[in-house]
Parts: sequence; C-alpha cells; structure tokens
Amino acid sequence: MLSPKRTKFRKQQRGRLRGQATRGNKVDFGDFGLQALEPSWITSRQIEASRRAMTRYIRRGGKIWIRIFPDKPVTMRPAETRMGSGKGSPEFWVAVVKPGRIMFEIAGVPEATAREAMRLASFKLPIKTKFIKREGE
Repeated sequence: MLSPKRTKFRKQQRGRLRGQATRGNKVDFGDFGLQALEPSWITSRQIEASRRAMTRYIRRGGKIWIRIFPDKPVTMRPAETRMGSGKGSPEFWVAVVKPGRIMFEIAGVPEATAREAMRLASFKLPIKTKFIKREGE
C-alpha cells in the first residue's frame, strides 16, 4: 500500500475540504480518466483496492496511472481512552481529493474496456465519480 517514505512532521491537522480541484483536473497521461465529483479523504487501502480491480479487469493490456498519493497521516486514539493525554498516533494515510480531481488514468485499451475497469474501480471508492476522455479526442 502507498505511504510516504518520510515526512517532515509525524502528525497533521485535519483541515477542511472546500472548493474545486485547480490542479490535477485534466487527463494528462492516458486516454481516459476517473474524475472525483465529491470531496473526500481516500485511504491508501481504497486506492490499492481500486488499482487491483482495474488491473484484474484489463489483464495484461494497457497502462494505468494513479494520480493521487496518500500523504496525509490520520491519527486515532486507542478505544476507551479518557479525555486529555494528547493526540493519538498515526494509524493510516489518506489522499485529500477535491471535486474535479482525476484519480486514475488508463491508456492502451478500448473505451468500453476502460469504462468497465473504471466502473469496477469506482465501486471501491467512497465518492461519486465520472468517467472522462482526454480533451481533443
């Protein structure tokens, strides 16, 4: 599963999910993409599950790009812990995804195959998504 090799700080604040994606919102590498329509945190497990679903479906054909990376640590406190005693330890990593962000791209396969692969991948994600083609086609 994806996670950073090292970070400057071990823990991060949660932040807010506001606005549209201004970067990473165009299909740049492949021919087809899967675009987020809602804001969310996507965990490294969800990214891996989506990647597996796509690669299994397209078998040995085509190429897949993952355009999101989980670089935000999410901390959790142990169960049944009293208030106070500081912030919990990092448990898992998430990618912050805003509406409009291209999460996955695919090339080297027909549109019908790409559409089905993206559909299977979208079932693994906690948000609504949209299948899009590269502009200029």
